[in-house]
Amino acid sequence: MAVCAAIVGVTSVAAHADDLDKVKQTRTLTFALTGKYPPFSFIDESGKLQGFDVDMGGEIAKKLGAKPVPVLTAWDGIIGGLLAGKYDAIIGSMAITDERLKAVDFTQPYYRSGAQLFVRKNSTVQGIDQLNGKVVGVTLGETYEAWLRKNRPGVQIKTYKGLPDILIDLANGRIDGFVTDKIAGILTIREKQIDAKPVGPLLYPEKIGIAVRKGSPKLLEAINAALADIASDGEYGSISKKWLGEDVR
Repeated sequence: MAVCAAIVGVTSVAAHADDLDKVKQTRTLTFALTGKYPPFSFIDESGKLQGFDVDMGGEIAKKLGAKPVPVLTAWDGIIGGLLAGKYDAIIGSMAITDERLKAVDFTQPYYRSGAQLFVRKNSTVQGIDQLNGKVVGVTLGETYEAWLRKNRPGVQIKTYKGLPDILIDLANGRIDGFVTDKIAGILTIREKQIDAKPVGPLLYPEKIGIAVRKGSPKLLEAINAALADIASDGEYGSISKKWLGEDVR
């Protein structure tokens, strides 16, 4: 999942102790996600927060001896919230990019995917090059928006708060297509029986990591160790198959 412009000009809070110390003191791991990115994070019909990232955050917290505390945050301000100390990490399907690495540190990738174009099933569009002059939806602040503006300037971009809003406008014919994570898009249109399909190759691949504030190497090391444990004890495979249908490592 994708932020570019949102991190420009944002600075970290004053010098701080390694965030692992805070996690140990409070016995909580606070982590941000949007709750608008099914099946990675979403609010179900009963009002409960669910998804792959939610479960991953829960397992990581357990490995750290802490209680998981997910924090719902708009995507375009999610890095700013981390730098301001509002949570300990971002476990929200964030792609690792050079631009983001200037502001935060990332764990090893915990899954891989990429940017995919989706259109309505009856569309004759076969790829992004056929959408010059057409309207394409993206979530505000994601890297997909920045990529389109740089690489496909002829495309008209419409931004949204999350994938559910994009799908409504696609169904109503207000946009001609949308770009999102391939896994998230395919699983969402399958589960919700959305009249949409992926077309063309990946616009670009992405490695997805967990972000922490710079100056917290102990927390970064602890989360990396937790991810390794989750992979080796089979929990990763169980969570991945539950939400994504397969092991996506």
